[in-house]
Amino acid sequence: MENTLTEALEREHDEIDAGLEAFAEGLAAGTFREDDLSRAATALRRHIYLEEEFLFPPLRAAGMLPPVLVMLREHGEIWRTLDALEVEANRLKETVGPDVGEHPVAGSGEAADTCRDLLEILAEHNAKEEPIIYPQGDVVLAPDVKQDLHDFILEGQMPQGWVCEQA
Repeated sequence: MENTLTEALEREHDEIDAGLEAFAEGLAAGTFREDDLSRAATALRRHIYLEEEFLFPPLRAAGMLPPVLVMLREHGEIWRTLDALEVEANRLKETVGPDVGEHPVAGSGEAADTCRDLLEILAEHNAKEEPIIYPQGDVVLAPDVKQDLHDFILEGQMPQGWVCEQA
């Protein structure tokens, strides 16, 4: 387990980015890698959930309302862009059939563009969140809240149907 929340949350960012990049690279190479997108999308939605439910409320209470509001707004943009990417991926899936590995993909331009857009949005978001929000979480969160967040990172599940605040 990582020593700090910052380390744990940044690791999740890296894993999510890697999954989305693998999906985008697959599309660029003419393959449809549904599993890469599915894992990354699930991890991204879960990550947004843990931030909005565990991390942001204590930071708001500690006076970090403006940066938290920026993160919430950006989460909404990320969520909507991910929704659009999943719609495009489902259209591709209808074209190539059920995923049994890698498939040649024709007409994947919209999904590839949306995936690149999402990666750019995430890069800009993470560049603010990692140096500003996460270190404050290490300082501000009570030990029991930190433990709850670490426990959730290890094995927690996002509630079925949960949607981010500004989706």
